[in-house]
Amino acid sequence: MASPQEICNWLRIANTDGIGAITFSKLLRSYGSATEVINALEKSGKTIPPQSWAENEISNAARQNIKIILKQDEIYPQNMLSLRDAPPILYAKGNLSLLSLTPAVAIVGSRNASLNARQITSKIAFDLTEKHILVISGMARGIDSAAHLGALDALNHCGPTIAVLGTGVNVVYPPENKDLYQRIATQGLLLSEMPLDSSAVGSSFPRRNRIISALSNGVLVSEASEKSGSLITAHFAIEQNKTLFAIPGSPSDPRSAGPNRLLKAGAHMAENADDIIKVINTFPTNNSLKELPIFSDDLFTKPLDNSSKTTNIPTDRKLEIEEFLSTDAVDIDELIRVSGLDTASVMMQIIDLEIEGQIIRLPGNKIALNGKK
Repeated sequence: MASPQEICNWLRIANTDGIGAITFSKLLRSYGSATEVINALEKSGKTIPPQSWAENEISNAARQNIKIILKQDEIYPQNMLSLRDAPPILYAKGNLSLLSLTPAVAIVGSRNASLNARQITSKIAFDLTEKHILVISGMARGIDSAAHLGALDALNHCGPTIAVLGTGVNVVYPPENKDLYQRIATQGLLLSEMPLDSSAVGSSFPRRNRIISALSNGVLVSEASEKSGSLITAHFAIEQNKTLFAIPGSPSDPRSAGPNRLLKAGAHMAENADDIIKVINTFPTNNSLKELPIFSDDLFTKPLDNSSKTTNIPTDRKLEIEEFLSTDAVDIDELIRVSGLDTASVMMQIIDLEIEGQIIRLPGNKIALNGKK
């Protein structure tokens, strides 16, 4: 069990501009402890959230029966540890035992889903829960809500479900899901990587989709347009070697374009829960799936203050990593290997370049020069 001070240190590091999940882990490995990372950041002139903010965050969480889970804690979901960008901190409200419950299926789809799709989705979620298969979704309007409601109504209206939020775990979004939020908090689990009181921001929802996929053994896509965030979840499912399912729909309905496209690429067709249950024990990987177009949006970059530059942590060897970069993405691990610098030095230079707006961070632990500068 982490001490209050350790939790404070983690919170302060994780909420420093320019430090995402991957950078956090690399810095922790390089410096050996959160305390040493704090010291290094302070010496470099970085602006870090104050100790008082972290203490207040812990106090607010305790008052609202919210558990702050560190990546090093035993309760942290084991099936998320394989993610290169696994959140260093999770906020959880509800039944924590669900974090280790398997098998699990994520269900995602359109916010403006048709009534028929909502009914089918709810029935599938109900039937899966009746078979003790955990249903995971994102508590958004439409398909997500239908999936949660189906699960909650199962097992004599005591069924569990996990909702991964794109807001603070204590924020109800959308507002009309207040009753659903309360039911999930009572019967299931609410989960988020965002600090308490974080409001809804568009970029947070694609980011949370990687968590929805990672917690599951397989992902079911219901109605979803070709530009839907649900297809981002499908991409994460493929990258994470999860089994991908899709509900077929009418070719004349744009909301069916996403799942129909996934089916053409090799996803399992799911017309009911039995189609999923048939493969529940093996969950074959998606190696047979045909390549899907890559999303180029930067899903993981935090808003940064580009108006000022902070100094680097002094290193024994001066080398500008910018010379290795172009507008084409490059893997950070490969950059470290080629530069010959230690990990901490490279990560600090990356942070500085991000703050200056010179580079962008891309999915898959990659960076590139910002071509818009």
